Amino acid sequence: MGAPKGFPENFLWGGAIAANQAEGGYAEGGKGLSTADMVPYFEKKDYTNLRELMHVTSEKIETAIAHNSAEGYPKRYGIDFYHRYKEDIALFAELGFKAFRLSINWPRIFPNGDDAEPNEQGLKFYDEVFDELRKYGIEPVVTLSHYEMPISLVLNYGGWANRKVIDFYVKYAETVMNRYKNKVKYWLTFNEINTTIIEPFTGGGIVEDRVENVLEASYQALHHQFVASSLAVKLGRSINPDFRIGCMLARMIHYPATSRPEDVHQALVDNQLNLLHTDVQARGAYPAFVERYFEDNNIHLAKEPGDDQLLLDNTVDFISFSYYTSLVSTVTPEEYGVTGGNLYSTVKNPNLPVTEWGWQMDPVGLRIVLKEMYDRYGLPLFVVENGLGARDRMEEDGTINDDYRIDYLRKHISQMKEAVMDGVEVMGYTMWGAIDIISASTSEMSKRYGVIYVDQDDKGQGTLNRFRKKSFGWYKKAIASNGEDLD
Repeated sequence: MGAPKGFPENFLWGGAIAANQAEGGYAEGGKGLSTADMVPYFEKKDYTNLRELMHVTSEKIETAIAHNSAEGYPKRYGIDFYHRYKEDIALFAELGFKAFRLSINWPRIFPNGDDAEPNEQGLKFYDEVFDELRKYGIEPVVTLSHYEMPISLVLNYGGWANRKVIDFYVKYAETVMNRYKNKVKYWLTFNEINTTIIEPFTGGGIVEDRVENVLEASYQALHHQFVASSLAVKLGRSINPDFRIGCMLARMIHYPATSRPEDVHQALVDNQLNLLHTDVQARGAYPAFVERYFEDNNIHLAKEPGDDQLLLDNTVDFISFSYYTSLVSTVTPEEYGVTGGNLYSTVKNPNLPVTEWGWQMDPVGLRIVLKEMYDRYGLPLFVVENGLGARDRMEEDGTINDDYRIDYLRKHISQMKEAVMDGVEVMGYTMWGAIDIISASTSEMSKRYGVIYVDQDDKGQGTLNRFRKKSFGWYKKAIASNGEDLD
């Protein structure tokens, strides 16, 4: 039968966004406040420690709640997808999208998280979005929890560190899966679930000044998310056996800085800590090394009887992940310079160029990740985020010549194709983000990823008009040729 020569005919080409970065309408349609609504914009000069930039305290939350406006809080206004989704989806259709990854805004459905009944206005909004996608034959890929949860669940329960939040999430998942069971086939339970460890507030709704042991609280929250994910998988299969439900990881592959055995082992440990999340959700159990790791780091995980069996019995159908950059591991980081990264910094890799934000560009790393993960799990893989953040400039004639983005996408898609030819089962590729949106890590608008330009600046000023970048035509051609024409 021979090796695959290219992408399969049913490959899901498309793009991705998140509700909290795109929708806006933070106080419309009965929506409640979310964790994302708490993050203000401020000028940034150093991108080597994004975790500090994203740090949220009790005081910041109180200030944000008292600030009854979208001004200064970019994720409250987004790019107004809430009102402009028809215009945007028409552009996605013009691109030839087969799939569009988006998230449902949890507090748009349950404004406080623990409400007795869902918000019908919120449910109706997503009905209309999914209907519009169906009109063009675009398959929605829906993330249930993408960097936001009702802020009431943080303030009244302590976020995901409290086991009670599992029940609220399951009720939310049951509500939307039932509502859209004939409109949505592909579901992701959590976005970049490992973020709960890296940035506890963003990933788990944990306010660090309210807990004694942040790392322990983060892993407890993560365990509750694993349980919630398994319950959502179980529930989804009972609602519609045709659902395909996956997990989602921020894949941060680590290379050893040198061939010193100590550096090689450090890279192994860092990769184990990254992949433990997919180990639990795809294999159904915590990896063996975790027991010692928890002991060494004074982490005492509270489980309930039946948790382990639940995880084992309800593993995911496929694994999705984001890939932007590779990182470097060493036991002597002081010997190296520091560069930025996706949520946290890393030592510099002298073999790789970096973006303005310090992210190391490594297309071959995507091929390595795909091959390693397929060898490890044997499940279909879905690249649901990959893209280049850059400061795009509109010329006087209205063109945006983002050849650098075309180069980035071309090289990564080429390496993904190599992995497919190596025998890896890849379901699809939804580039981040289809259209310019508010940055998740820095809340900037000037850090643009889309092939569609949105006229808005970091302060929220602009017409919000949409423009096709040069990369728009290139990506359209790439999709039409099923990844064969990348020139």
